Amino acid sequence: MADTTVYGYRRSVYVRIVRLALEEKAASYRLVEIDPFAPGGLPAAYLERHPFGRIPAFEHDGFRLYETGAITRYIDDVFPGPALRPGDAKGRARVDQIMSLLDNHAYRTMVWDVFVERARGGADETRIAAAMARADTCMRALEDHAGDGPWLVGSGLSLADLHAAPIFAYFRRTGDGAALIARHPRIAAWWAATDARPSMAATRFPVEETA
Repeated sequence: MADTTVYGYRRSVYVRIVRLALEEKAASYRLVEIDPFAPGGLPAAYLERHPFGRIPAFEHDGFRLYETGAITRYIDDVFPGPALRPGDAKGRARVDQIMSLLDNHAYRTMVWDVFVERARGGADETRIAAAMARADTCMRALEDHAGDGPWLVGSGLSLADLHAAPIFAYFRRTGDGAALIARHPRIAAWWAATDARPSMAATRFPVEETA
């Protein structure tokens, strides 16, 4: 395939989602580190790639794109390899619904309100308790839609699984998160199957590599 570049931060959930899609397609790509938390902030030139100053940004053969869901759908459409969305309209709608659910209800709840809150020390237990209630709702919603196998939609891995995996990778590193996952057997089975994939090993967060 033509030259492919991901611009973003190895610690970012959304950068990892894009990288997982590329890894599942066995696509060659470069990761250009863009640290949004650097003292000087984002490089000014980066705003030419993403006018809202978020990560990731993506370029493939001169075609620039931002917004994670748009990027991963493009990767699925353009790159050879296994399809990452079902072939039927209902299955694709379910994938889209789960991706939206994760963006709107799981990401901030599970990553920022639990993992980051625990990691920074002096955690706000009231905030965490409220977040854990929301996280439980998210898991029950995911279980309601999951099929008979380990995956969130249908019989095969999809973009829904790749969208969820980095969120859960952080969440499960807290005692709160690990315990909640264990109370949802279908989510626990999904996580075990997902975390065992080579794409996950190839894109580990730094905190996972030092465990």
